[in-house]
Amino acid sequence: MPITKKIMIFLMTIMLLSIIVITIDTSNATIAENDDEFRISQLPETRYFEQYEELVAPQNSVVIYPILTQSAYQWDGIHDFYLGRCDTCNVVKIDEYYDPIFSVGAKSFRILEFLGYDVLDDVDIDMNPNILKKYDSVILLHNEFVTENEFLAINSHPNVIHLYPGAFNSKVIVDYYGDTMLLLRGPAYPQSDIKSGFDWKFDNSDISDDTTCENWEFYKIDNGYMLNCNPEFLIQNNDTFLKKLKLLATI
Repeated sequence: MPITKKIMIFLMTIMLLSIIVITIDTSNATIAENDDEFRISQLPETRYFEQYEELVAPQNSVVIYPILTQSAYQWDGIHDFYLGRCDTCNVVKIDEYYDPIFSVGAKSFRILEFLGYDVLDDVDIDMNPNILKKYDSVILLHNEFVTENEFLAINSHPNVIHLYPGAFNSKVIVDYYGDTMLLLRGPAYPQSDIKSGFDWKFDNSDISDDTTCENWEFYKIDNGYMLNCNPEFLIQNNDTFLKKLKLLATI
């Protein structure tokens, strides 16, 4: 007896549903196996819930959020200007909100904020450089784009900890009426022989790509310490690193 069209459709539907169920079960199993890894990658601060009391920030320590660097890395921003993708992008709007991305040191910011470190940003310091005087230690993320006020305030502080390479790479000026910033000086700008915006003697932009941090260490500079690699991945899986940071912040 020939199979009718309705029966064929019914059988095909059953087969399709079976395939979907198997696929969902397999996907769920994969997600379950990698759940911890996924959680730490997306929410790195959750790695340290149980160690909070041990790693909690010391008093009078502050992290400087790089809102100017975040703004410079927006589409058609100063970063694109450097790459030659836009001839007129040396002026950009300053972002209104924090949106932690890789280019500012997102994982470090999330973890350190969770651990109770105070937070200021570039604009806070540019408008009131003396604000840093009330802190015993200042922690920088990827503060690549800064104003001269900020540069001078940070470098006059006695205990600054540089977590990311490339600090002070570009000098900008802020227009608070238009909420914009203008690139004044940076690598190969406005002259091709310029290496960095402030000609800072401790510039370490050349190690920015070292994200493995296999042999990480902090080394002493005139007014604090610098890390010898980019810790964006290190910090989410290494409590020893956070203990060392806390120790340096109390020196």
